[in-house]
Amino acid sequence: MTSLNEIVVVLKGFILHKGKVLTVQRAHDDEVGSGTWELVGGQIRFGEDLETALLREIQEEVGLDVTVERILYATTFQTHATRQVVILTYLCKSDHHEVFLSQEHIDFRWSTKEQSRELLPPAILHDFERNGVFSLEEWV
Repeated sequence: MTSLNEIVVVLKGFILHKGKVLTVQRAHDDEVGSGTWELVGGQIRFGEDLETALLREIQEEVGLDVTVERILYATTFQTHATRQVVILTYLCKSDHHEVFLSQEHIDFRWSTKEQSRELLPPAILHDFERNGVFSLEEWV
């Protein structure tokens, strides 16, 4: 019996407010990356366009209305032998800082560059370095 390969597309928002980026901590019962810090986002649903899916995920996870500015970078990795994840990370801006977390996350922070270096996992920091995210003028 052969198993089917799966490709999952995930959209992430690099959400800036007053020079800081929103980072969220996954719940401890999360099957992927329990307790780790990440950017806000999730999977696209069949038939959704990219911006609509990203705005939906941000609203569901943190209750923010944002403006999607542009794509920052794309990356991909395998979670196991038959599953590959493609992540598209977008620069977003918010006029509001009040966050309402979903049950998927247990904490959040509006982070400076230095704080993000301490919170985020090495794979995300590597993507930031490789794609010039730390050079964004809007991020303090």
